[in-house]
Amino acid sequence: MAELVNEEAVLAALSTVPEPDLKKDLVTLNMIKDVKLSLNQIRFTVVLTTPACPLKEQIRKACVEAIHRDISPDYEVLIDMVSNVTSMRNAGPILPGVKNIIAIASGKGGVGKSTLAANLAIALAQAGSKVGLIDADITGPSIPTMFGAEEDRPLVENIDGKNWIVPVERHGVKLLSIGFLTPGESAIIWRGPMLSSALKQFITDTLWGDLDYLLIDLPPGTSDIHLTMVQTVPVTGAVIITTPQKVALADAEKGLQMFKQASINVPVLGIVENMAYFTPAELPENKYYIFGQDGGKNLAKQHKVHFLGEVPIVQSIRESGDNGAPIVLHPNNIAGKVFQDLAESLARQVAIRNAEAKTNVVEVVE
Repeated sequence: MAELVNEEAVLAALSTVPEPDLKKDLVTLNMIKDVKLSLNQIRFTVVLTTPACPLKEQIRKACVEAIHRDISPDYEVLIDMVSNVTSMRNAGPILPGVKNIIAIASGKGGVGKSTLAANLAIALAQAGSKVGLIDADITGPSIPTMFGAEEDRPLVENIDGKNWIVPVERHGVKLLSIGFLTPGESAIIWRGPMLSSALKQFITDTLWGDLDYLLIDLPPGTSDIHLTMVQTVPVTGAVIITTPQKVALADAEKGLQMFKQASINVPVLGIVENMAYFTPAELPENKYYIFGQDGGKNLAKQHKVHFLGEVPIVQSIRESGDNGAPIVLHPNNIAGKVFQDLAESLARQVAIRNAEAKTNVVEVVE
């Protein structure tokens, strides 16, 4: 029979368990809540930094081992996991309920940036996060197609005499794109100030509500749109999308350097290498590096930023996007699992970024 134990002993044991990324123990980080004790059972809550935490089971196992080692192996240890998404933002008049704003960028077009943005947004939502996605590629919007929402139109709600745009919602993600507001076959021929004005309206005149992550799918290159974004809201960080070949890497490096500019000053959360290798459906274990190998990984190493992962060339990724049901919606598909892993890696880097910035922790989100 287990001996009677008090809460102080439980916390002492759990103070030996480090949070793997934040390098402090769970008690110091205030991640242990609601300790409940009975004769043969210890129960408590661990408050994770994100619903998409990839280290959840590692933390759970370490807590059980600490209790059994420091108190008694006779106790049944029950652990409830909830999430508490951190934020570097202070509440302000613009997007007051949005905790993290993440720019999805590339140096050149055609590298699959919107495909990555769509799948990452859905994967974060599947993990339990509240997610929004702005299609800021005003002249080449593709998010409506990828979400199967080409015929959808956002509503307008009047609050205290001001008209607010209500985002479209698909697959658990709130969406806004110029593609919802103009005919799909129409070309948008606008000068830079008009493009910037549209993005600013998407940010400031839209009812985004409470979100853990707002992803902004930026147009290729470096332009007025990028400046408007950073001048309008504080951005948590950027993700750079590239493909392995030299010409794409050169442009990706320009995009990375742009975010490092003093006038921009947005941390790069990581690099994703898309089209990393070709895998035929009939030979799922084979990898053919038709565009070169490890270009994105080497770029990340060169600039000392995190390498979030690589995405293969798989026919089903393209087909699912064209059909309005991104591949991550198909959990049994190997490519879908790739995007789930990328989303976990991204959420992890956001939590590390916020911890390093010594930021506030916002209310618990189940």
